[in-house]
Amino acid sequence: MSEQAHRVLVVDDEPNIVDVISMALRYQGFEVASASSGAEALAQVRQFRPHLLLLDVMLPDMEGFEVARRLGAERARVPIVFLTARDATDDRVRGLTLGGDDYVTKPFSLEELVARIRTILRRTGMAEPESSRLVFDDLELDEDTREVTRAGAYVELTATEYRLLRYLMLNPRRVLTRAQLLEHVWSYDFGGDARVLETYVSYVRKKLDAHGPPLIQTVRGVGYALRLPRA
Repeated sequence: MSEQAHRVLVVDDEPNIVDVISMALRYQGFEVASASSGAEALAQVRQFRPHLLLLDVMLPDMEGFEVARRLGAERARVPIVFLTARDATDDRVRGLTLGGDDYVTKPFSLEELVARIRTILRRTGMAEPESSRLVFDDLELDEDTREVTRAGAYVELTATEYRLLRYLMLNPRRVLTRAQLLEHVWSYDFGGDARVLETYVSYVRKKLDAHGPPLIQTVRGVGYALRLPRA
C-alpha cells in the first residue's frame, strides 16, 4: 500500500482546524475527508473507509468517545487519534480504553501530528514499513536505535541534543525560527530562558563539525537551518 492511498478522516466542528489539518495531510500525500459531527463521522467511516480517524472529543451531537464506542460495536477496525483541548488524565485513559491509538492535546504541531499518524499506520499494519533513517548529506540519524553518525563516525548526543538535531533533519534546508525550535524540542510549556536554544545549538554544532563542514547555519534575526555551506 503506498502512502498516496492512505485515507484519513478528520472529524472536528471547528472549520479552521479541519482546513489546516486537511491541507497539511494533503501536502504529505494523504487522501482526506472531513466530518463536523459524530453522526456524520459514523456515516463517513462507512463510505470513505479511512485508514485512520482523527477524532475530536467535543462534538456538537455526541462525544468522540461515543463515536469510538459505536465504531467498536460495529467492529469497524479503524485506528483512532483523539484530538482535544482537554488534558485530563481520566480523558486520556477513557479514550485509550475505548480503542483509541493516540491522544493529542490542542494546540499541537502539525509535524508531530503527521509523524504520529505515520507511526500508527505502520504499527497497525496499514502502511508498509518505512525507513527509520533520516539522512542529510553525510549525516545519518536512526530513529529506531537513536544513533547518529557523520561521515561514518559515531556522534554521541544527549536526549535534548538528539531531539534538536532530529527536528532539524525533519526539515532540511528550511529556516526554523527560534520559537518553532523551542516549541518542538522543549514543548509548548517551556518557561525557561530562550538562550538555552543557542547553548544547545552550539553543543550539537561542535559535535557535528568535528567530522566535516558546518551544517547548522544561523539565519540572523530568524533562527537556524540545516543546510550545506555555500561554496
